[in-house]
Amino acid sequence: MSNHVYKSVELTGSSETGVEDAVQKAIEKASRSLHNLQWFEVIETRGHIANGKVAHWQVTVKVGFTLDDD
Repeated sequence: MSNHVYKSVELTGSSETGVEDAVQKAIEKASRSLHNLQWFEVIETRGHIANGKVAHWQVTVKVGFTLDDD
């Protein structure tokens, strides 16, 4: 196994359908501009309420990726 250095960023995804979908949307969006994504950690889960119902789930994730070798 080679030595890796990781960098991490925090992202917040949102979804009208649920927490898992919000995480997936955040990771899919990040993968368009970042590469070598390796792991994620859910940092915070919250939501938006409208008319007495959950309107959106909002999930903040820390996403780790490996840096390119020189």
